[in-house]
Formats: sequence, C-alpha cells, structure tokens
Amino acid sequence: MTTTTAEPASASRRALARMGQALQGRDFRIWFYGQLTSASGALAQGVAMSWLILELTHDAVWLTILTACSWGPTLILGPWAGALVDRWDRRRLLLITQGLMMAIGLTLALLVSLGGIHLWILLALATCAGLIATVDSPARQVFVVDLVGAGAVASAVGLWEVALNASRVIGPSIAGALLATNGPAFCFAFNALAYTAPMIALIKLRPPSGGPRPETAAPVPPAAASPAPVDAPKAGARAGLSYAWHSPLIRGLLPMSAASGLIFAMGLTLPPLVSYSLHYGGGGYGLLMAAFGIGGLPGALFAAAAPEPTPRRVRTLALATSAAILLTALSPTIHVAVLGMAAVGFTSIRFIATANTLAQLRSAPEMRGRVMSLWGSAMTGTLPFTGLAVTFVSQHVDARIGFAISGAALLLATLTAWRALRPAI
Repeated sequence: MTTTTAEPASASRRALARMGQALQGRDFRIWFYGQLTSASGALAQGVAMSWLILELTHDAVWLTILTACSWGPTLILGPWAGALVDRWDRRRLLLITQGLMMAIGLTLALLVSLGGIHLWILLALATCAGLIATVDSPARQVFVVDLVGAGAVASAVGLWEVALNASRVIGPSIAGALLATNGPAFCFAFNALAYTAPMIALIKLRPPSGGPRPETAAPVPPAAASPAPVDAPKAGARAGLSYAWHSPLIRGLLPMSAASGLIFAMGLTLPPLVSYSLHYGGGGYGLLMAAFGIGGLPGALFAAAAPEPTPRRVRTLALATSAAILLTALSPTIHVAVLGMAAVGFTSIRFIATANTLAQLRSAPEMRGRVMSLWGSAMTGTLPFTGLAVTFVSQHVDARIGFAISGAALLLATLTAWRALRPAI
C-alpha cells in the first residue's frame, strides 16, 4: 500500500520539478515576468485599436482590414525575418524590437490625446507593429532556448502559455476599465509602459550566447534533417523554406499551426455563434471567453509539467482539440457551450505548447529562428485570409459551421501529417 501511494506522489513531484525547471534560472524568471506585462499591454492596445476603428468608421469590415495590417507582414516576410533571427544576437535584436513597440504605443497615446488620430494613421501604425512583430515573435521564442537550454524548453514554453492566458484576462480587463474611465489614449500609454519591464530585463540579462547554442540542442533525427548541409551564416529565407519542406515533421506541423490560428482568433468566430446560434448578447460572449481562459490555464500548466514532447502526444492533443471544437459548435445551450469552451481552452493550449516545443527541439539549432518564423507565418500570417473566409461562412451560411471550421481544419491537417507524427520519428 505504501509503495502504491508513493508512486503517484513521486510522479507528482517529478511533474512539479519539470514545471519549475525553467523558473530555476534567474535569467528566465526576469524574462518571464517582463513578458507577462508586455503581453497584457499588447492585448490592451489591441482592444483599444479595434474600439477606436469602430468609432471612426462604424463599419466592422475595417476590423478585417486591421487584422490584415497586423498579421499580413508575418505571412509575407516571415522567412526573411527568421533568417535575420538566426544571424543576429537575439538579445540586441529584441532590445530594438521591444523598444520600437514601446515607441508605437507612445505615438498612439500622444496622437489620440491631442485629437490628431485618423483611420489611415491607425492602419499605418498597425502595419508597423505587424512588421516589427514579424521579427520580434520568432526572436522571443528562440531567445528562450538561449536562456534555459534545450532541456528546459518544454517547461519554458508551457510557462509562457500560462503568462499568455493570464494576459488574456489582465489585458482586456485593464483596457475595458481604461476605455470606460479615461479613453483609448490611456490604453496605448499602458501598453508603452508595459514594455518597460522587458526592456529592463533585456538590459540585465546576459545569456551565455545570443545566437544558436548547438551544445544544448536536442539531436536532430535523420528524418527531420535537411538533405543538404546548412551553412548558418550564409543561409537565408530560401534555405529555411527548403529545410522545412524536406523535414517531414516540420512540414506536417506547419499546416496544423495554420489551422490552430483560428482557434486563437475567437473574436472572429465566437460572437456569431453566441449571437446567432445560442441567442445571447455580450454577457454570453464574455462568459465563453472566460471559460476558454479558465480551461487554458491548467492546460498550460500540464504542458509545462510534461516530459519532452513526442509526435504521438502532439497527434493525440490535436485530435482532442478538434473534438472539443466540434462538440462546442454543436452545443444546444449556453451552459453546454461553457463546458465545451473550457475543454477547447485546456486541449488547445496543451496542443499548441507541445507542438511548438517539438518543432523547436527537432529543428537544427542554426535553423530554429527560421522554423519559428514559419510557425508564426502559418499561425497568424494566414489569418487575413482564413478569418475572412470563416466570418463569411458564419454570417451568410451558418454560425455553427463557421465556428467548427477551425476544428475540421485541424483534424484534416492532423490526418494529413499522420505518417510524419508516427512514434518512430
């Protein structure tokens, strides 16, 4: 009896140790807390920009154009941004990108407070932010490996998902309060202020190397390696695309990333489901978004506590996520939909954290930046096109079908990548 009860306790201790593995490092702790504040600020700014555009145009179509301005650069320039991340010192690169993000927030705050804001200025600054994010996003993801090493990447990515889910609650809540009391200028100022913490963190951090660290990278399986040797200093965007294409695992994961992008763009698919199919207003929308966040927090914690990810685990989590989305789309009442959204949050966050970690660990160190940029291009860069298609279906065909498309797309992508996700890889 003692042995039986000791085994689960021992397993729990091992899981907790894995979860806190990344936080044991001083550098990652500083970076983690700084990213929590900046992510909250970025989401607050996104809420304010959407609200301001609706105030200026009174036309929701402009929100789709805002999405294209914000995420379009990632699709077009992602491979080149990844090559830049692989060549440059990541800490210095992030000092530039995070500083520019702070400058955009300050500019928006000043223009709105002085009454000089116009639609074209908002879209231009959103495009600038999208261009910067094209470099900033893969740089932040690969910088984690520089800070913690490949052995703690699963813990670090899982904890980042914890911070991201917390920011999904903190950022919009602060934005709502500021919009109601002080106006959008204070939301933009809050975002600019939120970048102070990561800027200070980057100044203090001194990772062993700001570039690839081959000595800590997980061995790349033969099936995931490029057929030709890669010269990191001279390799560019084309080499990154070729590497991803010739790696069955990466080639299988990228369409899954693209399909999951719609899951994290609930602002496009969830309002029609709530309004047209479940017949609730803004309160119902907020309730379902809260359920998604509540489910996502334990999902991220489980991802952080899990051992090194395997293709089979990614495949299982993708199937579970697809099932949760499809069941939510069929929910007959708001109460069933709340449970469904909690399940979607739990499974999708675990899936995306696990798949992201697997992609990083199975990529050659000198190609990690390019793979992560392609990952971002697939997930968010395709949103201007997939989002437009889904909103059209939700508006003109059926809201339940529009919501279910992301689950069906992820299921199709998983089945297509089935051979690449076999345990033997």
